Amino acid sequence: MMPMQPGKPPELPSGEQYELRHGSQRAVVVEVGAGIRWYEVDGQPVLDGYPEDEMAGGGRGAILAPWPNRIRDGAYELDGQSYQLALTEADKRNAIHGLVRWANWSCAAHNADSVRLRLLLHPQPGYPFTLSFEAQYRLTDGGLRVSVTARNVGSSHAPYGIGHHPYLRSASGLVDLSQLRVPARSWLELDERGIPTGRALPVEGSDYDFRRSRTIGGLKLDTPYTELERDPDGLTRVQLDGVTLWLDAGFDYVQVFTGDTVQPPARRRQGLAVEPMTCAPDAFHSGRGLHVLDPGQSLTTSWGVSAG
Repeated sequence: MMPMQPGKPPELPSGEQYELRHGSQRAVVVEVGAGIRWYEVDGQPVLDGYPEDEMAGGGRGAILAPWPNRIRDGAYELDGQSYQLALTEADKRNAIHGLVRWANWSCAAHNADSVRLRLLLHPQPGYPFTLSFEAQYRLTDGGLRVSVTARNVGSSHAPYGIGHHPYLRSASGLVDLSQLRVPARSWLELDERGIPTGRALPVEGSDYDFRRSRTIGGLKLDTPYTELERDPDGLTRVQLDGVTLWLDAGFDYVQVFTGDTVQPPARRRQGLAVEPMTCAPDAFHSGRGLHVLDPGQSLTTSWGVSAG
C-alpha cells in the first residue's frame, strides 16, 4: 500500500466535491456517480443529503442509468440475444439502479453556480453497449435544475432508461407529518421483489391517491406512479410541504419512497425519495417507457427542485 503523502487529506468516499452557490442557495455535486450530495436554501436543507465523509447510502442523490429501479433476475433479451447483468440487489435477485452511480465522472466545467460532468460508459458483461453522458447541475433564481444527456456512441442500438434519486427533506422531521401531493392518476402494483405485476391501478379510492395534498401518516410507500398530470408548461410537479420537485415531459413515471428500509435505521422516514423515471421498473422486460437508442441518437431529460 502506498503511504499517504504528508499533509494530503484522505480521499472522500464520494470523490471531488463541486460547490455551487446562487443567492441564498448552496449545493454540492460529487464526482462519484455525478450525484447531488447537498442542497440548501437560506441555510436550511431542502434535500435529505449525506455528509462528505460518508458514501451515498440509499441511492441518495444518484443518477440511475441506463435503467432506473429494478430488472427482474438481471436478465433480458434484445433482438433475440439474451443478456445477464450482475444481481446488485442479491436478496431479491434483481439488478438495481443501473451502472453509473459508482463511476467516477470527469468535470467538464465548473463555475460559481453550475457544473457539468461527463462519463463514457464502456461495454461490459450484461450491457455490451457504449453510451456517453453529460450531466449539468445549475442553481437559478427558480431553484435547482438538473439535465442529463445520454448519447449512443456505439455501433448497435441500446436499451436505455434513466432516473434520479433525490430525497426531499421532511420539514417536520419525519415524513409521517408531511403533506404530500403527487399528481398522478394511476400506480403500478408491485410483487414482493419490487417488480410490477403488470397491473396499473387507478389511484382514486385508494391509499395511494395524493392528487390533493394530504398527510402521509404511517403509510409505507415504495410506489411507482404514472399517468402523470402536466401543468400548462408541460411539467409535472410533486410537492412535499413547501418544496416542489418538477420533472419534464421526458419522465412518464415517478417513484415515491418513504425510506422504510434505508440504513442505518435512524435515517428512516426522515426524507421522501421522489424519483423521476423515464420508464417503469423492469422496463427491459415489459418495454413500458423503454427507449432503444439508435447509434448516434441522444436523449435529454430535466428535473429540478424549488423551495418556498
